[in-house]
Amino acid sequence: MNQPLDNQHILEIKPLPSPRTIKSKLPITDQAAALVIETREAIRRILHGQDRERLLVIVGPCSIHDPEAAYEYADRLKPVTDALRDRLLIVMRTYFEKPRTTVGWKGLINDPHLDGTCDIGTGLELARTILLNINKRGIPCAAEALDPVSPQYIADLWSWVAIGARTTESQPHREMASGLSMPVGFKNGTGGDLLVAWNAMVAAKQPHHFLGINADGLTSIIKTTGNPDRHIVLRGGGGKTNYEAEDVARAEAVVAGEGIARPIMIDCSHDNSSKDHRRQSFVARDVLKQFREGRQSIMGLMLESNLNPGKQTWQQGKALAHGVSITDACLGWEETESLLNELAETIAAKPA
Repeated sequence: MNQPLDNQHILEIKPLPSPRTIKSKLPITDQAAALVIETREAIRRILHGQDRERLLVIVGPCSIHDPEAAYEYADRLKPVTDALRDRLLIVMRTYFEKPRTTVGWKGLINDPHLDGTCDIGTGLELARTILLNINKRGIPCAAEALDPVSPQYIADLWSWVAIGARTTESQPHREMASGLSMPVGFKNGTGGDLLVAWNAMVAAKQPHHFLGINADGLTSIIKTTGNPDRHIVLRGGGGKTNYEAEDVARAEAVVAGEGIARPIMIDCSHDNSSKDHRRQSFVARDVLKQFREGRQSIMGLMLESNLNPGKQTWQQGKALAHGVSITDACLGWEETESLLNELAETIAAKPA
């Protein structure tokens, strides 16, 4: 029998450099390592209630496709981060992998040249370079962990990570989260289901054995201890919001048994903003109002923001406007800066 039994729909299998090779080429600096350690610990303190004064704010582009625009955004964010650090712990969104409902651009790692060539080796190096340069600026980085292999290449530069709404219910992602070295936020499902996020929190706390790769790129059995630093991210779903007080109270009841002092983050975008980027400010103000009124379970919020507001449609070969998202629509920088200052002032003000 000459007919092949496997790889019938595979055009090419192309080896990648190992994580060790790319990390050796682009090593983490002592400064970046210190920032990652410091920020991870600061997030843990917020999550577990040792720090009840501050909120964690994950803010930045929906996705990064232009390194220079990302650096410009980080440079603008740095003085705001420093000025507001007593009230807000600000971490920049540096998302390089985008889950798609059907098809579309999958992010900078998958297609760094925006031309469909899917030069993933270059994408991994470029993602690591961007993370190094942003951490070097004193800005900690957040990401979404999508491909279970990618963290071996870049996770040492992450201070916080999300498991997205489309993958929270995935066993490989829950197993991966159990071994990640930073706090992990699990988003509720795309339909709004909270239980999938709670189940993910429960699963990621436990030890697991699963297939993965080691630093040399060899297929390996990964054995984890479980991750104690987990929380839920409310992002709305099914066309409905879930950021209001009754929604947060419902989420509190769902995750109450996990023993985490401040287990809830609010994503101000996606269904919570009715997919209108301009409504993120309204959602953020409502969340701050709840926090100020004593809802200590809220540990942070997430904003999609870029240099310029809105979004643009990516088409292969078409020139792109600078600093405008090619995925979800974002707040512009001016509104973002104003909102962050407003949030910090609201936290600092004495309750009436």
